[in-house]
Order: sequence, then C-alpha cells, then structure tokens
Amino acid sequence: MEYHPQPAPGTARPWAFPAPERGSLPNGLTVLRCHRPGQQVVAVEIFLAAPLDAEPEGLDGVATIMSRALSEGTDKRSAEEFAAELERCGATLDAHADHPGVRVSLEVPASRLAKALGLVAEALRAPAFSDSEIERLVGNRLDEIPHEQANPARRAAKQLSKELFPATARMSRPRQGTEETVARIDSAAVRAFYDAHVRPSTATAVVVGDLTGIDLDALLADTLGDWSGNTAEPRPVPPITADDTGRVVIVDRPGAVQTQLLIGRIGADRHDSVWPAQVLGTYCLGGTLTSRLDRVLREEKGYTYGVRAFAQVLRSSASDSASGATGAAMLAISGSVDTESTGPALEDLWKVLRTLAAEGLTDAERETAVQNLVGVAPLKFETAASVAGTLADQVEQHLPDDYQAHLYARLADTGTVEATAAVVNAFPEDRLVTVLVGDAARIADPVRALGIGEVSVVTG
Repeated sequence: MEYHPQPAPGTARPWAFPAPERGSLPNGLTVLRCHRPGQQVVAVEIFLAAPLDAEPEGLDGVATIMSRALSEGTDKRSAEEFAAELERCGATLDAHADHPGVRVSLEVPASRLAKALGLVAEALRAPAFSDSEIERLVGNRLDEIPHEQANPARRAAKQLSKELFPATARMSRPRQGTEETVARIDSAAVRAFYDAHVRPSTATAVVVGDLTGIDLDALLADTLGDWSGNTAEPRPVPPITADDTGRVVIVDRPGAVQTQLLIGRIGADRHDSVWPAQVLGTYCLGGTLTSRLDRVLREEKGYTYGVRAFAQVLRSSASDSASGATGAAMLAISGSVDTESTGPALEDLWKVLRTLAAEGLTDAERETAVQNLVGVAPLKFETAASVAGTLADQVEQHLPDDYQAHLYARLADTGTVEATAAVVNAFPEDRLVTVLVGDAARIADPVRALGIGEVSVVTG
C-alpha cells in the first residue's frame, strides 16, 4: 500500500501589524486606508469628535441617542427603509458613544462598498432627528436602564465610576445617561449636539479590506466627500482627576447568592512609556486562566469561575505625551464569587497582591505572557474589522499610526523586573477602590475584618 508523504510545515513568515496610508478629503475628513488582500468583507470605522463631556448639563445620554439615530435612518429614509437598504448590501452598521467620541462602524462585502458607504454618508449628511424618531429612541433607552441596573456587573461599574471621579466630572456618571437625563432629551437637543460637534474636519474614516479593483479615492469623494460642516477645532478636554483612597463600597442586594467584585483605580494610559510593562504585568496577574488570580481563586480555592485583571483606556488627548494630565486608563480586577466566600476570596486576592509586591513575577510567567500576547496577534487581526477597530482606537487616543506595530516589539523586549514594577504600581494594595454588589447583611462584617479600607453600604 502506498502512502502519501506527510505534509511538511511551511516556512514561517514574519508578521507585522498592517501599516495604513493616511490622507484627507477636500472637506477636511481624515482618511486611513489599509489594503488587505483576501479580506472581502471591508470594515469602515468613522470616529466623530463628539465626546461625552461635551454633552450639555442635564442631558447625559444625548450623544448615545444621536449615535443611534445616525445608524438607524436618514431624513430621506425611514428606519425600516434604511435597514432594508443595508440588508440588500449585506452590510451591518452600528454606532455608539463613549468618552472620546462617537464611533460609526460598517462592515460590507467589497463588491457593495459603494452602495453601503453612500448610505453612511447620507446618514451623516442628513440624519433622522424627527420628533417621532427621537421619541422612539429615547423610549428604547429608558426601557434598557432598569435591566442594566439589575445586572450586577453593570451596577458595579456604575458605582466604581461614581466613587473614583468627582461628581462634576462626566466620567462619574453613566455613559448612556440616567432615567432622569435621558427623559429630557428631545429632537432639538439631539440636533443641537450634532450641529455643535459632528463635522468632517474633526472626523476620521478608517477603511480596511481587499480594495482590489476599487477606486477608493473616487468612491470616497462621491460619498463621504459630499458631507460638509464647519471647520471648528475639537473642544479642549478637561483633565482627569480621581480619588483612589482605599475603601470598600457595598451595593446592597438583599438575598443575593453571589457577590460581584470590581476593584479599581486610575492609572497610566497608552501615552505613558510604562504601558507595555503594565500590559504584560497585568496579564500575568489576571489576564488568562493560568494567571495568578485565577490560579489561586479558581483552581486552588474554587471561589469563582474566573477573575480578570485589565486596563481599559478611558480617554486620551494629544497633550498627554507632554503633560500626562488629560489621559487615563481604568485599572481593574473583576469577577464574582458565592456570597459566603466573599470575605475569604478578598483576603486571598489581597494576599496575591502582597506576594506579588514582595516576590515579583517569575521569568516563566513573563515568558508565557509574551507568547500569548505577541504570538496571538496574527490571529487576532485576521479580520478587517479587528484591524479597523484598532486603527480607530489609535485615532481617538491620539496615537501614531504605527503604535500597535511597535507595541508588540516593546512587549517582547520588556523584562520580568519591568513588568513586576509596573503591575505592582498599577495595583497597590492600599490604593484600590473595591465595589461589591451583594447581600450587605452577610458580607459587610467579614469584609470589615479584612482591614482593606473603610466599608460603606449604598442601596442597590
């Protein structure tokens, strides 16, 4: 019997994060394009410099309502007609508002890019801000809020923001507004916010995918190039201040069988030179199933299905690299445990932090983290959407276009000592705000006994 020869592995090809080509349109719109052969689904990300802190006082959530209106219809087409046109293109369109601004996200087969991009341009030029449309979107948002309030993880995040930031700061309040503020939003408020902050001169479009046979310059000129607006500069961003005095806040949920944990503070963002070491150290602490927190709390003690440590950039500005005053990342540890294990789990979590500070990371931990973070990159960025999203992140965080490519090299060059110092500084045991969503009557006394900070209780 003859056997076919066993296939041999091919030669590994070097990989680097795709480099975009930067340009602009006559209307002032900045364009980043990235040709990715074989990626027949093209991704388009449009960043609008309409930050949450620009929302008028008492109208938190108006940016969210505006973003939803942009993605659901135009003055020329109803929501149903707009959705049907997108469906005929095989396209998906979404938009959301966050602290840096509004992101509009499109995915569409390359063969139908022209039609879909025309619809997006129409929505930006003539959005549907009719009274009935805004009333519908406001009603939908009001229906969502009670469900978010009931979700322990969302409730914990809301409380942590309230604790960390001063009440006057937009970051202290829910991104999508409260029942009180959303109920005040009408079509006039949405139109005023759009007119004040949405314009091509402060916007950036990122286009990624297989652009073979597509005259992208002509296509952009015929679609997004027809969008007009004033040329005002982006509004200045206020500095971020936070209070990370060690303390515990329990959001009382009588009868809860689990406690949601969210432990956090504010730290360095991507403009800081410590970021690569902080990423690496945080991954070793709680980035995967083999991290220290999971190894102790999940594998050894069985308190939880999983616990994670992470750093999430909240907002950056172009001045951060010079002053460090206006950008920040949320450094946090999150997870959930059964009610009776709340005290023991927190005690062991703090032991992990203290041991890390005393003994440091091991070379093996550092090596595993580098392999996972750097080695997964070619898979992580296989789709056009993942590349476009990362490039748009760089735009809204005022980072250079080659930032992501250089980040992997810096991660690979970061040593164990650097990673240890960064994660210890990121999670100091006495400068962490702990939010617990659970049954206060059962968890308050065990938590007080730990001595990790003053304990207070708020209603759920």
